[in-house]
Amino acid sequence: MSYGTIKSRLDTGDLIVLDGGTGTEIQKRGAPMSGEVWCAMATRNHPQVVREVHDAYIAAGADVITANTYATCPLILAAHGMVDEMEDLDRLALTIALEAQADAPRSVCVAGSMSSMCPIIPGTDRPDPKWVVSENEARDLFRRKAEGLKSAGAELIIMEMMRDADYSVWATEAATASGLPVWIGIACRERQDGVLTGYNRESCPANEVIDLMAAVQPDAITIMHSSINDTDKGIEQLKERWDGPWGAYPESGYFTIPDWVFGELGPQEFAAKGMAWRSEGAQIIGGCCGVSPEHIEAFANAARAAGATAAEGHANE
Repeated sequence: MSYGTIKSRLDTGDLIVLDGGTGTEIQKRGAPMSGEVWCAMATRNHPQVVREVHDAYIAAGADVITANTYATCPLILAAHGMVDEMEDLDRLALTIALEAQADAPRSVCVAGSMSSMCPIIPGTDRPDPKWVVSENEARDLFRRKAEGLKSAGAELIIMEMMRDADYSVWATEAATASGLPVWIGIACRERQDGVLTGYNRESCPANEVIDLMAAVQPDAITIMHSSINDTDKGIEQLKERWDGPWGAYPESGYFTIPDWVFGELGPQEFAAKGMAWRSEGAQIIGGCCGVSPEHIEAFANAARAAGATAAEGHANE
């Protein structure tokens, strides 16, 4: 399925089923995680596991699968002296995803994931305030990342963990400059005073992040990698500030670096929540860390049964 088909479906109000967590599912299937670059090296060291993950999401009903390129974040790779491996790792990740697409029994679209994640405080998932890179250097790294995803065959770039007023903006501008279509995923978390902010960026109110991301005019904006409750709150603000296609793909669980601890969100509970978001107008629904093929399958089945997806009509494209 080319992205043109996905865009046509968005334009007509159709539902697009996104896959679930890629990195956490790779971990769940036995590939070791790195404390520095998380699941990035699984692409090279355990390609068969990465392929199994894509196949599982396709079988579950996903219309879009996401290559294992989130963890090859250019800022993190640069901090660990690995940035020159980025293009090769991303090319391999896209090759695996495109092979899964070619072998799929129905049409799917392949996205490349791109984030603005930076080095973290050891033992946490919070940005390390001691790590600094200039705006020019960051923009150059993001440009390399976006151009690499395009040359490797990505049909779409999904910006993930957008949560601030600097790195997220620079990364997203680099993605749009590549010429590929862009979806934006905003991650949010409620601060102790009740203000919704960028995930682990408490100085950045979520409404300001939404405004900055909307100004780029992407094809869609989603609330992602947020708890169910924070996703609901993020959706409220997103709907007030963005009139284009929108969606949601929440997390379930938490990090104890380098591993993800899976939460208790069950497939049927996830499916019910996804259907509620669909009734509010969501057009893109999937999952992030901790959400597995079982969750996506439960939602896809519920949507199909309710006539909320045109999957049957597009099955032979």
